[in-house]
Amino acid sequence: MDVDQIRFTIKSFTQMQTPSRVKPNNAGTKQIFNSPVLEHLSRTHVAVPISLFLLFSVGLVYYGLRFTPLSGQIVGTLYGLGLFIFTFVEYTVHRKLFHLAADTPAKVTFQYRAHGVHHEYPKDKTRLAMPPILSLTIFTALLGLMYLALGDYTFGFLPGFLTGYALYLSVHYAVHAFPPPKNALKVLWIHHGIHHYKNHDVAFGVSSPVWDWVFGTMPRK
Repeated sequence: MDVDQIRFTIKSFTQMQTPSRVKPNNAGTKQIFNSPVLEHLSRTHVAVPISLFLLFSVGLVYYGLRFTPLSGQIVGTLYGLGLFIFTFVEYTVHRKLFHLAADTPAKVTFQYRAHGVHHEYPKDKTRLAMPPILSLTIFTALLGLMYLALGDYTFGFLPGFLTGYALYLSVHYAVHAFPPPKNALKVLWIHHGIHHYKNHDVAFGVSSPVWDWVFGTMPRK
């Protein structure tokens, strides 16, 4: 896919102002890399990163309780804070990074590969989560940076943050792969469906709509 083709696709759902910008394809997939290796690495089953991040979370909590002075109460408090902070990061990255204004060829290419292809093929289950290699890279960077900033508190906060990401992946996969349930969780299906099929400029929260309410991006009733 050349830059002009990618630019046309991105423009259809990031720069136009009408809610019916692009008709999603609810079947099929699209190749985004010419290299077969890169193309393969851009896909994953959602269970792989979910399992990795939950295992990392358990390991970090164990290390914090076993080898640092942190008490169970402190770890639990930091864990809850990490979960909460993740919901804000999820919203911010989705709104500001994945839906940035694609006004240069580099931005167009990045946006399409990072998120645009998902809007075009929202039911492609192989692209509903970050690939494992990228996940491991980001985890390593987060662990190093947070330890420099927080020290031992990292072993409470980061597990909560990673668990938040695992829960986000679970919700995101469920709303694309399964019909909405007949309970209160149905609101998550409706919320994310509006973002994909009605208006791409609202409903950026996936695991929670709370930040859409805070920042005024809740869909109109």
